[in-house]
Amino acid sequence: MTIRAVWFDVGEALIDETREYGTWADWLGVPRHTFSAVFGAVIARGEDYREVFQHFRPGFDLEKARQERIDSGLGEYLNAHDLYDDVRPCLEELRAAGYLVGIAGNQTSRAGRFIRELNLPADVIATSDDWGVSKPDVAFFLKLIAVSGHEPSNILYVGDRLDNDIMPAIQAGLQTALIMRGPWGRLLQGEEFARPTIAVDSLLELPKLVPSL
Repeated sequence: MTIRAVWFDVGEALIDETREYGTWADWLGVPRHTFSAVFGAVIARGEDYREVFQHFRPGFDLEKARQERIDSGLGEYLNAHDLYDDVRPCLEELRAAGYLVGIAGNQTSRAGRFIRELNLPADVIATSDDWGVSKPDVAFFLKLIAVSGHEPSNILYVGDRLDNDIMPAIQAGLQTALIMRGPWGRLLQGEEFARPTIAVDSLLELPKLVPSL
């Protein structure tokens, strides 16, 4: 049961998405605090985050709007300012200890390019667009297992969502760590989703906990 590979989700596990959601509020023409309030209510009810957009603009097509933002020069982006402070030291310590460090989440290929430009200490960086499958489909984690080259029980997946990250990872046989931050990590609670192997408030806790799993 020794952990040999540690994989990380992206949004709210590594990247603070506050700014990006703020740009969506601007795109929709609604106050950022109003967008945040509706976002929190939707997450607390356990609904899909895309319902937030439907609230403000019924029939909203997210993929079409993403392309419209790109065409207008306002496409999604991220850089080191969006990276949580505990990310780089955590990844560096885990890699130095000999673990395979991977990053894989539900991101577009465009976002994947930005993530790779962060020059993070990771052995593998992949997005759902790269793999052609997205969470919570268990097939996403089966692909992760294949890329890792380790047994499922030797892999730890770190995510902020019980529904999208922890539950399907457990179904695939992985060990799991819930990072308690962001709207899902703080609002979406309950054993009806899944019980992670461990839960942490900061990624700085992980390097000390992983050897004991």
